[in-house]
Amino acid sequence: MSTNEVRVQRVCSTLLITIDRPKARNAVNAAVAVGLAAALDELEADPELRTGILTGAQGTFSAGMDLKAALKGESPAIPGRGFGGLTEAELTKPLIAAVEGFALGGGFELALGCDLIVAAQDAKFGLPEVKRGLVAAGGGVIRLPKRIPYHLALELLLTGEPVSGGRAGELGLVNRVTPPGEAVAVALGLAEQLAHNAPLALAAVKNLVRTAGGVPEADAFAVQRKVMGTLMASADVHEGMAAFAERRAPQWTGK
Repeated sequence: MSTNEVRVQRVCSTLLITIDRPKARNAVNAAVAVGLAAALDELEADPELRTGILTGAQGTFSAGMDLKAALKGESPAIPGRGFGGLTEAELTKPLIAAVEGFALGGGFELALGCDLIVAAQDAKFGLPEVKRGLVAAGGGVIRLPKRIPYHLALELLLTGEPVSGGRAGELGLVNRVTPPGEAVAVALGLAEQLAHNAPLALAAVKNLVRTAGGVPEADAFAVQRKVMGTLMASADVHEGMAAFAERRAPQWTGK
């Protein structure tokens, strides 16, 4: 479902989600948050959709929270789902950020809420909240130190200064660095790669990575045994093994 602020487009088995407020540098207001939440619900609900891509219109990913809207009392968050309806959502399907231009503040946090990030060489990632008396509370202070070396994460968080897409690639923050204007195309190629794999297995990987990050190893292995038991009983595992033995491409059903 598209809205005035968020557009969706189906590209094969991928849902391309675009924040469409270019005059406001795709800043997130209440309408954007509602639109993103609806788009992510569509992604999750439709078995024909395997992956999602999040991007921004006209060469800007997102400048973060719409401060003017916030001053009027609008909330850019959805209860239980976080900033933009994304940063605290637990999606089962892979979501890729395709970043052109600015990904600042909450925009950077939206990208951090995705599973993979593709960025143009000249993109700008930054968390300038400290310059406004705030902290990056949409996941920035929690996630960034887990994604890049601690002292480099603290430099970004404490100075509020941005880094380029190229530098983000050097830090291991993004999966692919592209020439300007090619982030969505490269993200679509990456999404196609993911779509070749079993949807239940992709969801299981996401589940286990989330679980293992916050519990002792023994507890993580216990959860993994349950997940593997469910997987081994699935039709997709049988299909994957049969396809390998018969030297053909598997036909996944997500069951």
